[in-house]
Amino acid sequence: MDKKLMNISISMMLLKLVEEQDRYGYELIKELEFRSNHVFSLKEGTLYPVLHNLETTGAIESYEKTAPNGRLRKYYRITNTGKKLLADKATEWNTYQKAVNLVIGGSGYGTTAWGIE
Repeated sequence: MDKKLMNISISMMLLKLVEEQDRYGYELIKELEFRSNHVFSLKEGTLYPVLHNLETTGAIESYEKTAPNGRLRKYYRITNTGKKLLADKATEWNTYQKAVNLVIGGSGYGTTAWGIE
């Protein structure tokens, strides 16, 4: 998968995951990998800068919580700012996806406005 294409959507997907429930870093990596059928397999060095950026912009906030195994984990939760950002990004993504599909494989694929295939 082209890294540029992945980077466009990573923050949106992470926001969606923390909108559903508060999650810690490793959990985000595994859930994203599972839901994408292993297309999105992030390394910690990719995940944490994105989370830091989302936190800096106020889209998410972090807190520490002791896990059942006694380890202290940093969890992330979405803020109202993040919910609005997610809604805006989802709208943009849907518009973009529909337009791309119209060009490369959507309705009327193989035929141009001039009738050339």
